[in-house]
Amino acid sequence: MASSVRAKLLLAATTLALLLVPAAYGGNGGFVPVTPESPNAHDIRASYFFITFFTLGVFVLVETLLVVFIFRFRRRRRPRFQDGPTLHGATRLELLWTALPVAILFLIATFIFIELPGISHVPSAGATGRAYQIKVTGRQFYWQFEYPNGVISIDSMRAPAEVPVKLTVVSPDTDVIHSWWIPALGGKIDAIPGIVNTTWFEAKPGFYSGQCAELCGLEHARMLASVEVMPKSEFTAWLSQRRAQQSAGTSDLGDEEWGGVCAKCHGLAGEGGIAVRIAGSAILSDPRALAKIVRNGTSTPRGTMPAVGSGWTDDQVSALTTYLKEHPPSGS
Repeated sequence: MASSVRAKLLLAATTLALLLVPAAYGGNGGFVPVTPESPNAHDIRASYFFITFFTLGVFVLVETLLVVFIFRFRRRRRPRFQDGPTLHGATRLELLWTALPVAILFLIATFIFIELPGISHVPSAGATGRAYQIKVTGRQFYWQFEYPNGVISIDSMRAPAEVPVKLTVVSPDTDVIHSWWIPALGGKIDAIPGIVNTTWFEAKPGFYSGQCAELCGLEHARMLASVEVMPKSEFTAWLSQRRAQQSAGTSDLGDEEWGGVCAKCHGLAGEGGIAVRIAGSAILSDPRALAKIVRNGTSTPRGTMPAVGSGWTDDQVSALTTYLKEHPPSGS
């Protein structure tokens, strides 16, 4: 291929790449964090752009110099096996390209250490001086949320608006590592068996979605999570109502447990998936047998089921039993 043709192709490819970059950036094709909705998410986004500024600057400088050197020190008419002219060292230049990266790293480190407290430290909640606390438990393959008054929900969290919400993120000793991540509300935080981690957010009313960010097994992709931030008065009313319903056995907890815990492996209709078909199984209509298998798991020639409900309260098991009694899976 002639050199002129290669040069034209290279120019065309470079032009196309430059045209696509703004489009990808504008559509946020994974190049930048999503729009932040919590102060700590704002700090993460600011840190990202600060580091990206220097990263792109260094990239453009290095690639520009590379092209310049290729052009300036090309062979031209010199015989192929003849050495080029000898180049002697430049002390000032060498000092500059040593000091400049050190200065850049110092600036980045300083900026990050300034922003870090705003990312990791939970602010006080006005006059009360306390943040609202929710316990987040990551398990294969669902998220369980426990509120201070004993209310429990699966995969869908509700929280008060414009109040710091502190999340205690854990995972049972018998489970694996998960990672809690709602991009608009802050960074990732791991749920590690035996270790208690914390994170926080403070957001305006809205609906925010995320997912487990740590590969945790075959159904990892289905370990989704959502946070609905509600006005404080609405949240308080919902929490009280949910507590009363949960005590009376009329809440949606059983539905959430079936869809969030059981159906991800056994299928929404119990038809089977990565786990065996359970539609029509006598265990589903036997409260004691169901409680035993959910809390302790089982191992048979057909497969092994982990103790997905180890530590579940009687209310949780009862909610699942009641739901299956009223809505037995059809198998199709």
